Amino acid sequence: MKRMNKILLLLLIPILTAVVSCKSAVSKMGTDERPTRGHIRIGVDESYQLLAKAEIDAFEAIYTNAEIEPVYASEDSILNLFLNDSVRLMITSRPLTENEVVYLKQDLIIARTTKIAYDAIAFVVNQSNPDRTIRYHSIRDIFLGRITSWKQINPESPLNGIKVVFDESGSGNVRTIMEKFNIDSLPDYCYVTGSNPLVIDYVENDAGAIGIIGVNWISDVDDSITHSFLNRVKVLGITSEFFSESSEYYQPHPAYIADESYPFIREVYMISRETFAGLGGGFIAFVAGDSGQRILLKMGMLPATIPVRLVQLSNEF
Repeated sequence: MKRMNKILLLLLIPILTAVVSCKSAVSKMGTDERPTRGHIRIGVDESYQLLAKAEIDAFEAIYTNAEIEPVYASEDSILNLFLNDSVRLMITSRPLTENEVVYLKQDLIIARTTKIAYDAIAFVVNQSNPDRTIRYHSIRDIFLGRITSWKQINPESPLNGIKVVFDESGSGNVRTIMEKFNIDSLPDYCYVTGSNPLVIDYVENDAGAIGIIGVNWISDVDDSITHSFLNRVKVLGITSEFFSESSEYYQPHPAYIADESYPFIREVYMISRETFAGLGGGFIAFVAGDSGQRILLKMGMLPATIPVRLVQLSNEF
């Protein structure tokens, strides 16, 4: 009997060793991940870098076993990473196309899309530019090649040629403008700098430039980066798309995004390709929840999943 027990023990040792090794390997592969713990790599359109950082910092402060590694790049680059499974979640200003959905389904991936905010692109100019406002149709005509000089907008302007600067050629900012005006290419006086902060640098040093940036770079009143940018450039007020000749001008504030008075608004999405209840889903739930939405509002964006009360203040006392 003792000999039989020894034989059984000898047979069981390799099996137990294999089980322990497999369990260790599984843990290293990340299947121990939960909605509030583990490690995940996410792609973020560079326009939303400050937004992502604020949300990640808040999430990781609460869930100390969670680690979210952001990759900041252009919208096109982030999408390629997502489709090729190099990032499991992305933050972008457009949903997937039908072709992209079909592409993922070939790998048995059903992408889940959550709208988290309403956003805007802002137009910034040099501090020495005498114009603080611009009509919607003037912006339209700049991108249609009809307006090439500041004097066509304001005959008294000391400035001449207009230069338009974007972050990157494959960015959501570029796509937003091209879709807005239904154009296939930009005029030859449009340039790219490489990032939203570099757009600010360019505009600060070129009196005739107009910069196009994501509004979250200039909307958080408590953020040092926002303060720095607003001290270096001016944000243009723009007339409504539908009342372009009006004397009312709007800046990209949450109230004017909410009532669509500001003409260059868009939606912000978190898109996941997770096939299990992992950290990506937990992070999305946080951003779409009360705490995450309040962070969005503080950053000058309009939350998509919680109601926002807008109060109109009268100038009459």
